[in-house]
Amino acid sequence: MSLRRLPILTAIVLTALVLVSCTAPASHDAEAEAQAFLDLYASLFQGVYYAAAEAQWKASTDVNAFHDGQRAGAGKAYASVQGNSDAIRQAQKLLERRDQLKPITIRSLEALLLSAAEAPGTLPDVVARRVEAEGRQSSTLDGFTFCLEFDGQDCKTPTTANQIDSTLTSSRDPEERLHVWETSKQTGSALRDGLIELRDLRNQVAREMGFDSFYHLQVADYGMTVDEMQAMLQQWVDETRPLYEQLHCWAKYRLADRYDSPVPSMLPAHWIDNRWSQSWGGLVNSVDLDPLFEDKTPEWIVEQAERFYTSMEFPELPEIFWERSDLYPVPISERHKNTHASAWHLDLENDVRSLMSVEANARWFSTTHHELGHIYYYIAYTRPEVPLLLRGGANRGFHEGIGELISLASMQAPYLKEVGLLGADDEIDQQQWLLNEALSESIMFLPWAAGVMSFWEKELYADELPADQFNKRWWDYVARFQGVTPPNDRPADGCDACTKTHINDDPAQYYDYAVAAVLKYQLHDHISKEILGVSPQSANYFGNPKVGEFLRSILQEGKTRDWRELLRETTGEDLSARAMLAYFEPLQAFLEEANAGRDCSWE
Repeated sequence: MSLRRLPILTAIVLTALVLVSCTAPASHDAEAEAQAFLDLYASLFQGVYYAAAEAQWKASTDVNAFHDGQRAGAGKAYASVQGNSDAIRQAQKLLERRDQLKPITIRSLEALLLSAAEAPGTLPDVVARRVEAEGRQSSTLDGFTFCLEFDGQDCKTPTTANQIDSTLTSSRDPEERLHVWETSKQTGSALRDGLIELRDLRNQVAREMGFDSFYHLQVADYGMTVDEMQAMLQQWVDETRPLYEQLHCWAKYRLADRYDSPVPSMLPAHWIDNRWSQSWGGLVNSVDLDPLFEDKTPEWIVEQAERFYTSMEFPELPEIFWERSDLYPVPISERHKNTHASAWHLDLENDVRSLMSVEANARWFSTTHHELGHIYYYIAYTRPEVPLLLRGGANRGFHEGIGELISLASMQAPYLKEVGLLGADDEIDQQQWLLNEALSESIMFLPWAAGVMSFWEKELYADELPADQFNKRWWDYVARFQGVTPPNDRPADGCDACTKTHINDDPAQYYDYAVAAVLKYQLHDHISKEILGVSPQSANYFGNPKVGEFLRSILQEGKTRDWRELLRETTGEDLSARAMLAYFEPLQAFLEEANAGRDCSWE
C-alpha cells in the first residue's frame, strides 16, 4: 500500500465507522451487530497496521531520515484508527450487552479497547506527539555509533553492538573490558531526554482510557492488576533466590581468580560477559559450544532452525519469509540496521519476517530457533477461526515463552548430537551442562527480568520516577536483585537503563520475559515427562510429531482463550516456578559443596 494513500483511505473508512455507529439500529441480534462492526473495523485496522509495520520495518532495517519520516506518517495513520473515538464508543456500547454476545466476540471487543488505549482518539495531539517521539527514539537507538577509545583505537573507526558483545565475551583484559563496558553505556545519555518525554506522553494516553499509568495499561494484557503482577514476579525471585545466591557466589570466586583480584562482595558489572549482566556465560570452560559451529555458515544456522520445526510436522517457512527477511549482518558503511533480533507479523496474515544479524555461533543458533518460534506461532494462529484482533499470543509472555522453549530445546545435548554438532560418543558432564545453562540463561536471568527491569519500569511510569533518580534507582535494583555493582560511579544525569532496547521500543513489558522463563520450563517438563517419557535434562523434540501436535494445540488458539485456562488444560497446573526449580535441582547440592567455607553474602 502506498503511504501517500493512507490519509485518504483512513478518512474514508473512519467515515464508514462513524456512519455505522450513528445510524445502525439497535438490533435485537447483538451478536450480528457486533460482528458487522468488528468486520468493518478489522478491515481498516489491518490495512493501516500493515502500512505502519512496513514503515517500521524499513526504518529498522535501513535507518535514515526518509524512513523515519515514513514511519512517523504511517504511525499517525495507524493511531487514528487504533484509537478512533467512535469505534471506542461503539465497542463500549456493544459490551453493555455482553450477555448476548459469544465469548470470542467479547474478547475481540475487549482487545479493541485495550489496543485503543495506546492511542485514544480523544487526545489526537498527544498521540501524534507520542508517535513522533517514538520514531525519534528508535532512530537514535538504531543509528547510534559507539565510540571506543582504547589501545590505539579512536572514533574514526566506529564500533558496533556486535563488536562490543564479542569483546565482552572473549577479552580477559580487565582494562579493555572496562573501556568496552563504559562504551556500551554511551547510548544512555543520547536517549535519556527522549525517554522522559515518552514516559509523560505514554502515561497521558493510558490515563485518558482510565488506567492509572502506562505500566497499568500494559499489565492489563494479562487480566491482572499491577499489584498482582509485581507480587507474582517477586515470588518467583524469592523462590529461586537460594539457587541464585549459590550461583552468584560460585561465579564471583571464579571471576576473581580469572582477573587475579580479591573476591568482591558484589560483582563488578564489567566482569560479566553480558552488557546488562542478564546472562553470565563463558564461566564453564567445559561447555564452550562456539567451537561446534566453526565449520558452519550463518545460512546453515537458519536452515537448521527451520528443519527443527519441520521435523515436528510444522510447515516449511513460506517463500515470503525468505524473500523479505533481513537475516545477516551488514557493514555500517552500507546501512545501519537494528541489531536486536526480532520476528514480525506485518499484515496479521501471511507476511512473516525476521530481523536478525545471524553469525555462526552458539548464541545465534539458540536465538534463531527462538525467533522462528515466534514465526511459527504467527503461522499457527493465522486461520479463519481466530479473528484478526485476537491474532496474538495467549498473553505476550506466551509468545516469548514459546520462543524460549525452543531455544531451550535447541541446546539440549541429544538434539546437538542428532544434528551432528556433538559426536554420538561425546560424553556430556550433566552437572557442568546444567551449571552453564543456569548461569547463561534462566536462573541468572530471572532476577534481571522479574526484578530489575520490571520494578524499575513500574517506578518509572506508575510512580513517575524523577529523571535525576534514573541511574540511582537503576543501580539500586541491580544491587538488590542481581548482586552486581557498576565498576565506577555512574553520572546522576545519565540513564544506563536507556541502553536496553526494550526500555525504549517495548516499554513496560519486560516481565513478559520473566513469564516466558518460567513458562518454558513448565512446558518443557510436560513435554519431557508426558510425551517423550524422559527426564527434562535429556529431551529431544527433533523428529517427534507428537511434540509438534502438543505445541500446535497451544499456538493455534491465539488470544481466543484465557491464558490461565489454556495452561491448566494443556499442562494440568497453574503457572509456577516449580518446574524450573526441579530442572535445576541437581545443581543445588553441587554448589553448596563447592561454596563451602566461602563468604557468599553481598548485602
